[in-house]
Amino acid sequence: MSKDSGIEGAPTSGEARGAALWELARLFFRLGATAFGGPAAHVAMMEDEVVRRRGWMTREDFLDLYGATNLIPGPSSTELAIHIGHRRAGWAGLLVAGGCFIVPAALITLGFAWGYVRFGAVPEMSALLYGVKPVIIAVVAQALWGLGRAGLRSGRSLGLAALCAGASLFGIHELAVLAGAGALAVSHRLAAGRPAGPPPGAAAAVPLAVPLAGGAAATAAAAGVPFGLLPLFLFFVKVGSVLFGSGYVLLAFLRADLVERYRWMTEAQLLDAVAVGQVTPGPVFTTATFIGYLLGRVPGALVATAGIFLPAFLFVALSGPLIPRVRRSAVASAFLDGVNAASLALMAVVSFRLARAAVVDWLTGALAIAAALLLIRYRVSSLWLILAGAVIGVASVHV
Repeated sequence: MSKDSGIEGAPTSGEARGAALWELARLFFRLGATAFGGPAAHVAMMEDEVVRRRGWMTREDFLDLYGATNLIPGPSSTELAIHIGHRRAGWAGLLVAGGCFIVPAALITLGFAWGYVRFGAVPEMSALLYGVKPVIIAVVAQALWGLGRAGLRSGRSLGLAALCAGASLFGIHELAVLAGAGALAVSHRLAAGRPAGPPPGAAAAVPLAVPLAGGAAATAAAAGVPFGLLPLFLFFVKVGSVLFGSGYVLLAFLRADLVERYRWMTEAQLLDAVAVGQVTPGPVFTTATFIGYLLGRVPGALVATAGIFLPAFLFVALSGPLIPRVRRSAVASAFLDGVNAASLALMAVVSFRLARAAVVDWLTGALAIAAALLLIRYRVSSLWLILAGAVIGVASVHV
């Protein structure tokens, strides 16, 4: 452990820390500019880069960080990037990894927002995504295989993951799935007669979940309130502080306030904003950048982006140092094992649904198989595979 940073695995010398920060910046800037496909794909690409290629941490450690992101509100893949930065290079790494993952995605979304205001429409990306999506299926499948081998080592954990996948397919909310899996794992640990407290000499367990901060952000209460940068910032701080779930949950949350309560935008504008967040690379929460630009141009985009992502940095800063302590507690460790199994199950369900939408004909099927072969057999970077898929997708439209 670094004496100056206090972070396990962080470089000890100033020169080594500077090199680590530069490598974090390059990696996450590239991912923020090229990581299409939503959180499941982002997690898969991070696992490929951080575990398989660079060996910065084990799959077990990576899975612990991923499980932890599912216990706090906010954008899970962005929080995972922040966790990785913190684990790799301390507090500076936390800021560098998170910022570099967000900034390129926000700039791309800002470009879309400018075009939308200038020309009145969202640019067509269906051809590009036609080739990218099947490649993403292969990337996610490869990550699931590796993480599953690390996190699902017993018949009991496999059974728990299968149970969680079934619950998700039947529409049970993901938070209920995560909490239920953790509770079942703890129940089994206690029933097996293993110690309920921490091992001798270990630090006392600290709860991993961070209290929701939804009541901290005050927004205007009256319908049709005048627009302002401060209310916009506070609104997106609230969204980033309390929101769990997919882009569809984000849509419902934004619609209730922006369309119905504040009347700052129309429903059609909001649907376009969420669509841009889904089809552009990087975090889905860059939807806020698009909305901010529509409402307040560049200052509005900056304020909205800062507001929605700020809670993620705070939650990771609070929860990240607790993960090693959780592992030293028998009960808390069992809970995290259950959450990890559930997280993999939820990722598998999302991937299954994405695969049904992505593999639609012989060409997309061939792309998915070829990408899987190149990933597993030849360890080709997922970045090059995604770029190749994009080129093939665009070319197929013009053939």
